[in-house]
Amino acid sequence: MAQFLSKCSANAMADAAANLLAGGLVAFPTETVYGLGADACNADAVARIYSAKGRPADHPLIVHVAAMDGLGDWAEDVPGYAISLARDFWPGPMTLVVKRSALAGDFVTGGQDTVGVRVPNHPVALGLLEAFVRAGGKGVAAPSANRFGNVSPTTAQAVSDELGDYLADGDQILDGGPCDVGVESTIIDCTVDVPKILRPGAITAQMIAESTGSEVIGVVAESAIRVSGSLEAHYAPAATVELDRAPLPGEGFIAMAGVMAGNGVVRLAAPESHQDFARVLYSALRAADDQGLDTVVVEQPVGDGIAVAIRDRLMRAANSKKAH
Repeated sequence: MAQFLSKCSANAMADAAANLLAGGLVAFPTETVYGLGADACNADAVARIYSAKGRPADHPLIVHVAAMDGLGDWAEDVPGYAISLARDFWPGPMTLVVKRSALAGDFVTGGQDTVGVRVPNHPVALGLLEAFVRAGGKGVAAPSANRFGNVSPTTAQAVSDELGDYLADGDQILDGGPCDVGVESTIIDCTVDVPKILRPGAITAQMIAESTGSEVIGVVAESAIRVSGSLEAHYAPAATVELDRAPLPGEGFIAMAGVMAGNGVVRLAAPESHQDFARVLYSALRAADDQGLDTVVVEQPVGDGIAVAIRDRLMRAANSKKAH
């Protein structure tokens, strides 16, 4: 069982950074979801991430760096619009996919000639990454800290519940409280002439367009670049997820606060805003499993902004049972 750290002091950050450099795994909070981190330059350590998650080897990881200047270590031929995005939205819930440098090994990129990089916006994540740089590290490869295809964790306890049996005694889980955004980062392909969204998130198409002064290619069903969370079935609890129908007694229900649930329906979440919806979605899906529910009905939020990301995750969660 991994060591569970709830007091993330400077000494704890230095110890966790040393653990990463020694080949250990460290789960840590970001503003989006919790990540499972390894030294992005250590092939053996990164292989342990894939093993712990049960993740396909060709599925690339995102490299987390402490500051924007860390992008230069991992990337080549970075276009001007990507620099604008980094200036405007880092630290923040945005991953830039760029041509990889020699530092980015196949074991991180899934064998592709691109690499995803981001600077997370969470004090514990930044404290860990800064300590890692001070100790001589270059970047931390970190997918979400859950078994592959399952619901991403937004609390340290969810990480422990999900991965506790798959982590070694020397590994660590840093508790930084609940994640503020609640859905994974926006992933933007920066290898083409104009930015292309590969996975929607809190950084929206409108925000990208305003930052870059460029047209933006919206989320496309098919992309030559493989990225995290792009499979048709993903983000799924054990319960079956069904969308946009009336829930029956005994079923779980997630919908905006103004939507009423019938008698006998288990109300899992009633968010007041789309931001609240994103923040509580994964914990509500986990609660359905904790309560042994067979089915969760979700009335999807309408509109633009982060609602696009919420609908993306729910579509993949609903597809998971159909894929089996």
